[in-house]
Amino acid sequence: MTLIEAIGYLASALVLLTFCMSTMLSLRAVAICSNFAFISYGFGAGLYPVLILHVVLLPLNIVLLVRMMILLRKAKLAAATDLSPLWMQPFMWPKHFRTGETIFRKGQHADLLYMVVSGEVELPEIDQRLSAGDLFGEIGLFSLERRRTQTAVAATDVDLLCISDVALKKLCERNPGLSLYFLRLTATRMTQNASRLAPMTRR
Repeated sequence: MTLIEAIGYLASALVLLTFCMSTMLSLRAVAICSNFAFISYGFGAGLYPVLILHVVLLPLNIVLLVRMMILLRKAKLAAATDLSPLWMQPFMWPKHFRTGETIFRKGQHADLLYMVVSGEVELPEIDQRLSAGDLFGEIGLFSLERRRTQTAVAATDVDLLCISDVALKKLCERNPGLSLYFLRLTATRMTQNASRLAPMTRR
């Protein structure tokens, strides 16, 4: 067996090994090694279609590997820190409601997330008031039914910031920390709502 043939067998073995990888990170790393092996094999054996293919695939795999490493680093950072949603403000637009106006009703389709800028918002079903800096509407936005679980009413004249579900999804895709923040927020809010509803159901 010649050296070139051995490199060819090694390259083939690395391709098979990619099917055994349990994570995308390790798969990309093995794929890059396979690209190097096939480039050497293609050059040494004069198999130029193989050579050209893996010369093209090599930078693509490197770029994807780097992106995954950056994403993984962001996810680890997000898991270790509490992220404030305030940086979303440049992507939001203002809305104003007068005292007594309904912002949304229970059962309505959920397509916006809200942040209170000034004033107060009341959630009458659970007897809760929200003030400046509070987010609301996230439970309906992330639920499978995409329906509002509470009614929200302006307890005072209130200024809000809104972001659409489409824009929020894009932000979450770019920043895993934001996704983790909303996961924590939704879990906390549902627990709090359940504890508020419990005494009411006993009456």
